[in-house]
Amino acid sequence: MLLTFVLVGAMLPGCSKKEEEPEPAVVEEEPAAEEPAEPEVVEEPEEVIPENQNLLTGVPDLSEEAIGKRPVAVMVNNIPAAMPQYGVEEADIIFEIPVEGDQTRFMALYADYTKVPKVCAIRSCRAYFPAISQGFDAFYVNWGIDESMGDYIAALGLNQYDGMYNPGGLFGRDQDRINSGYALEHTAYFDGTKFASYVQSEGTRTDLQDDKKDTAFKFNGLEEQVKPTGGDCSRVDINFGAQSAALIYDEQSNTYKKENSGEPQIDGNTGDQLAFTNVIVLETSITVRDDVGHKDVDWSGGNDAVGYYISNGGMQKISWYKQDNNEQDRIHLYDEDGNELSINRGKTYIAFNYPNQTEFQ
Repeated sequence: MLLTFVLVGAMLPGCSKKEEEPEPAVVEEEPAAEEPAEPEVVEEPEEVIPENQNLLTGVPDLSEEAIGKRPVAVMVNNIPAAMPQYGVEEADIIFEIPVEGDQTRFMALYADYTKVPKVCAIRSCRAYFPAISQGFDAFYVNWGIDESMGDYIAALGLNQYDGMYNPGGLFGRDQDRINSGYALEHTAYFDGTKFASYVQSEGTRTDLQDDKKDTAFKFNGLEEQVKPTGGDCSRVDINFGAQSAALIYDEQSNTYKKENSGEPQIDGNTGDQLAFTNVIVLETSITVRDDVGHKDVDWSGGNDAVGYYISNGGMQKISWYKQDNNEQDRIHLYDEDGNELSINRGKTYIAFNYPNQTEFQ
């Protein structure tokens, strides 16, 4: 029995449970760091330009009948003896360029061919004016031409309306002016109120050419008024020779009001002084061509052609060109960095003049 107890005691340790192995510690993983969210890109809504945008001013004021239609270019007497003109305040762009004796002449452009007013005093054509108007695909209105350039003008293929022949009874003499003592050459008028119906009755093309259906210039936004970057400018004085023009900034209207040879230039119908959102001076070569004093004006410019853009109380130097020997091309404007110039929306005055005859204050 003793032996039995000894044997049983010896066996007991072998029958005891193994010590339980400790369970491995559970290590909680830290959550992965979140990727930084990319900033949400909010796209500015594209500016919607109204269908009735005036292609000459950028202002949405065209009548429905004039959308996609050709503008009208009208030659206007501009010497002091012919003042006041009338019907010129409604023009969207006015070009002023020297003619014989360094007097100047206007070419007034109206975007809405259905709303051209009665305009006085109408004057004759000089070749460089239609060379510019063709870039706008415009109807061309004048009273007489420079006969020495008749073949060139005919070759341009203008839709031309000349008071010498009075098509459609569109032209006449202002009897009140005659009675007031104006010289006969300062009394001719063009009745633009009849123009649309006459053109339509003749079956003349009124739709703009496909390459002229965009705006005449690159415009700033509809609600933008951008000041040119070259410095302040409250007054522009242009010396054409026998005549001068001054454009004086009016902060209240944000326009430049025009003087002609020292006198306010007034529209005789409205009594308002001519005023422009934009003033552009293009310096170019102007030479005398013949004994009469007719001019040759370089209307094509080039990469080194100097100009100035004035608006909103400021000015900057620019360059300009219109492709050489291509009357159908528009005038292109660039800043000094070679970027296409953007201008403010509104009426524009453009002077072609001799170099270094413009002062800015």
